[in-house]
Amino acid sequence: MNSKTSNNIATGVIYFLVACVLAILVFLLGYILITGIPHVSWHFLTSSAQSFAAGGGIRDQLFNSMYLLVLTLIISFPIALGSGIYLSEYAPENWITGVIRTAVEVLSSLPSVVVGLFGFLLFVVNFHMGFSILAGAIALTFFNLPLLTRSIEESLQDVSELQREAGLSLGLSRWKTITGIVLPAALPGILTGIILSAGRVFGEAAALIYTAGQSAPTVNYGDWNPMDSASFLNFMRPAETLAVHIWKVNTEGVTPDAAAISSGASAVLIVVILLFNLLARMLGRWLYKRMTATK
Repeated sequence: MNSKTSNNIATGVIYFLVACVLAILVFLLGYILITGIPHVSWHFLTSSAQSFAAGGGIRDQLFNSMYLLVLTLIISFPIALGSGIYLSEYAPENWITGVIRTAVEVLSSLPSVVVGLFGFLLFVVNFHMGFSILAGAIALTFFNLPLLTRSIEESLQDVSELQREAGLSLGLSRWKTITGIVLPAALPGILTGIILSAGRVFGEAAALIYTAGQSAPTVNYGDWNPMDSASFLNFMRPAETLAVHIWKVNTEGVTPDAAAISSGASAVLIVVILLFNLLARMLGRWLYKRMTATK
């Protein structure tokens, strides 16, 4: 077999494997959307869930998922950004840095149930937070930190060393070079890490069952005081997310239309994740052009 034939075979195998991945993705998304979209309506999106009667919606669960995502990113992103900058720009190559990187990898491999039980025992029980959005956000931070930290570190390392040398040669400090030159250039990779972590937050259920709870109490969407127990912005209230609601309906649901609710909620979850990815990409592209003067 000559080299040209070997190259054609290898290329064909690669294209076949890519086609298989795309086919699986299209099949999964298509099945969820085709079976779920017919059950989605304005009433379904804007009404509260029902425990026993048919016709319930996912209003509270949908808002809780987005609210939990925002709180989780507020907590985890600054920590991950600082850790990524340290590991990429300041950490010496010694055994201490190796231990830190190993700890990050170990943290990313923890099962979600273990993290949920840890959050339950520490935050819900010992810190007396109870089942709350804040306890769930802190628990999900353990999922986000490894992924975000590694994404930020690798994105910074991918920036050419020539850009750092150019900044330093102009008299900029090391910190100014990092914040003014390296970080803007690494923005696309950092944004990818944020999108991946957001998908994990939207789809996580096991850890939130033990921390954020499985109930969605009635809240007042006109009350903007986060300290009020009835406010929708109160982060100390229990909050059933969309992923937890799907799990609960499939395992414990007694409503006559449990299958329709599960299918519709799954489709909404997929659409929300896709919309978040699209908007995040558009925002990231705009910020990248503004920060790097790229046309």
